[in-house]
Amino acid sequence: MASPSSSSTEHAGTTDPRPVPTSPWGPASGVGSLPGTDPAEAVRLVVGELPGFAHLPELPARGAGADITGRTAALLVDLSVDLTPAGWRLVPRPGRDLQRAQEFLARDLDALHEVAGDWTGPFKVQAAGPWTLASMLERTRGDRAVVDPGARRDLAQSLAEGLRAHAAEVAARLPGATVVVQVDEPALPAVLQGGLPTASGFGKLPAVEEPVATEELTRFLDALDLPVAVHCCARQVPLALLRTAGADAVGFDLGLVTDLDAVGTAVDEGTHLFLGVVPGTDTALPAPKATATRLQQWWGRLGFPAEQLHTAVTLTPTCGLAGASPGYARAAMAHVREAAKYLLPD
Repeated sequence: MASPSSSSTEHAGTTDPRPVPTSPWGPASGVGSLPGTDPAEAVRLVVGELPGFAHLPELPARGAGADITGRTAALLVDLSVDLTPAGWRLVPRPGRDLQRAQEFLARDLDALHEVAGDWTGPFKVQAAGPWTLASMLERTRGDRAVVDPGARRDLAQSLAEGLRAHAAEVAARLPGATVVVQVDEPALPAVLQGGLPTASGFGKLPAVEEPVATEELTRFLDALDLPVAVHCCARQVPLALLRTAGADAVGFDLGLVTDLDAVGTAVDEGTHLFLGVVPGTDTALPAPKATATRLQQWWGRLGFPAEQLHTAVTLTPTCGLAGASPGYARAAMAHVREAAKYLLPD
């Protein structure tokens, strides 16, 4: 984890004409996934529609290995997974399913360099967070890795190392970018509430105590040493936990978070907000100005000065857009981009 104030890009010498960014965040971005199977087309779409804060698209329609679990598993260092009829499982040695996931990621990085090699400004990569990854992976014996503190520790350490390397690979392909990381933790509320089903599906796994979850997430974020946003589009987002663990930004569905005190505390302490303001699947979208007006009213209820809003938030869809039509995905990204413009002070 690195705070926004410590993430400015330094360049050798004193004649580099590029501006040094003071924040790793932009006005509007995507959550991660898109419909389709062509990585070059997806990169073109994202950099075209989100010119202030693009991201590396995920394309789960390509099949096993392009889903969130396989995608994240491709980043693991010295740990292997394989796909079984019950889902992804930790295994002693890599198999063809992990190889496929790594090949998908390599193609995406090639497409990124070819299409957006001259990108400047903030650029985001995404992966499942340590709690969600441990919830989705089974151990060799068949139970979820989330029940095993040792397995959780190994996964978190491996993922942090892999994410640092992944961010460095993206930075090498986009020399003008400020690379930031988004970790997705949709399973974290269920982890805390004891809502995850057992492998058999007939019971629930025991809840993890909040201090344990906080400590392990803190250790993971510290190990990343990058600007990090933690995104959770589930209900009952544990904002206080994410803030205490050291997330530089937190992302959530604006329509699902009603605890304004928790949001206000996060803002007071300098936590940036990724606000999900339009659905991730096809629907009739309002005018961008109407979305901006709704946000301004919400911000007013929080009690903060109106002129601070545009620097405190990044607008996004509520979740990934993999389940949307291509036309809606484009429209949703255009919507958050245009709505963000209305947040600028007059």
